[in-house]
Amino acid sequence: MGALLSILNLLLGVYGFILLCRALISWVPIDRGSPIVRMLFTLTEPVLAPIREALPQTGMVDFSTAVALIIVFALQQLLTILAR
Repeated sequence: MGALLSILNLLLGVYGFILLCRALISWVPIDRGSPIVRMLFTLTEPVLAPIREALPQTGMVDFSTAVALIIVFALQQLLTILAR
């Protein structure tokens, strides 16, 4: 059971890094058609879209990535507690 929790924790960490990369590319002018950017959007949009719909409209600021990162961090903490 401990190995499974460790693998899940690692996967959540990798996904958190992918979310962070997605947030960072939104701040710089970059070709949205590049394969790496398309891959980031493909991996993150299924999680971010429902969060974006659930959050109230805030104008130009999109907090869905921050909320997703908080959820990933909370899940990692929960896995750490369960692994004890």
